Amino acid sequence: MSSSIRATLGPLRPANRLDSDQQLRARLLIATGLVVLLPFAFVYTFVFLINTVGLPLLEWANERPYTGEVYVDPVALAIVVLGGLAVQYRYGPGSVLRSIGGRHVSPDEYPELHAAVTRIAAQADAPKPDVAVARTELPNAFAVGTPGNGTVVVTTALLERLDEEERDAVVAHELAHLKNRDASLMTVAWVLPTITYYLAVLASYVLYGLFKFLQFGGGRSGGNRDGRALAIGLVVITVSALLTLTVSAMFWFGSVLIHRVLSRYREYAADRAAAEITGSPAALASALETLDESMPEVPERDLREFDGGAEALYIAPLEGRAFGDKELVSTDVFPETHPPTRKRIARLREMASETAGETA
Repeated sequence: MSSSIRATLGPLRPANRLDSDQQLRARLLIATGLVVLLPFAFVYTFVFLINTVGLPLLEWANERPYTGEVYVDPVALAIVVLGGLAVQYRYGPGSVLRSIGGRHVSPDEYPELHAAVTRIAAQADAPKPDVAVARTELPNAFAVGTPGNGTVVVTTALLERLDEEERDAVVAHELAHLKNRDASLMTVAWVLPTITYYLAVLASYVLYGLFKFLQFGGGRSGGNRDGRALAIGLVVITVSALLTLTVSAMFWFGSVLIHRVLSRYREYAADRAAAEITGSPAALASALETLDESMPEVPERDLREFDGGAEALYIAPLEGRAFGDKELVSTDVFPETHPPTRKRIARLREMASETAGETA
C-alpha cells in the first residue's frame, strides 16, 4: 500500500481515537504491573498465614510455644520472582511453539510466506522474525518472542483459507504483537496461573488422600497416645492443605483474570497497528471474518490440541466452539481472551471508511 495512506492512518487520527489509544496503554500498563506484583502478594499471603495460623497450630500440636516468626527477605524474593519471570521470558516462547507442534520453516519450503514476512517487517520498521508453520485444520496464527528474537506462527489451514492480502494483514497483526512486546508479556503472565493451578491440584490430592485414609479406617489407633498424635497430625495436614487450596485458587482466579484482560486489550492495539502497517483495515477485517466463519468446521481434535495457556496468543479466539462444560476456564465467569470478533471487524471497517474519506 502507498506510504501516503499509511501516513494518513498514523499521525492524523481523530481526537477520540487518540484518547482511546491512551486509555488502552494505561490499562495495559496497570495490568502489566499486576502481573509483576501478584507473585509477591502470593508469597506474602502464605507468610502471613504461616505466622497467624501455622505457628499457633504447631504450638497446639507440640504443646510448647514458638518464638519469632517466618520472614521472607524482599530483596531475595525479588531476585527469585524476577529471575523466574526472566526465565519464562527467555524460554517460554519455545515451549509454546512445541506445545502446538509448530516447526520453523525455511524460505525454500514456504517462499511466499517468507517473502510476505520480510516485506511486512520492513514496512513495520521491525526486524524480520523467524517463520514457523503448524500442520492443523485450525486456521489461526500467533507470535512468540521479542522484536529481535521472535517467531510468527501460522497454521496450514490459515494459508489455505486466506488470500494474499488477508494473509499479509494477519502477518502484520502478529508483527505488531512482537513490536509491542506483548507476545512475551502474555507468555510471562501465564507463570502464576500455572504455579497456582498445580499447587491447588496438589492440595486437592492431599485432601482426597486423607479422606480415603479415614474412609478405610486409617484413623483408628490402638493406644490413646498414638491416637492423639495421629489426630493432631491429621488436623495439621488438613488445615495446611485447605489453606493452600484456598489461597492458590484465589490467586489462580486473579491471575487468569488479569491474563485474559491483557489479552483483550492487546488485540485492539494489534488490529490498529496492522491496519496502519498494511494501509488496509478492510483486509484484516476480511481475514477475521473468514477465520471466524471457518472455526465451527474445525474438528474438535484440532481445537483441543490448541487449547491451553497459549490460546490468548491466537489471532482468532477458540471460546465457545467445541468445549462446552469441559472448559477449564469458563467464559461465564471469566472474560473471553479476545474481544468479540464482530466488534473487531466493525472497528476495522470503520477505520477503512475513515481512510477512504480522508484520501478521497
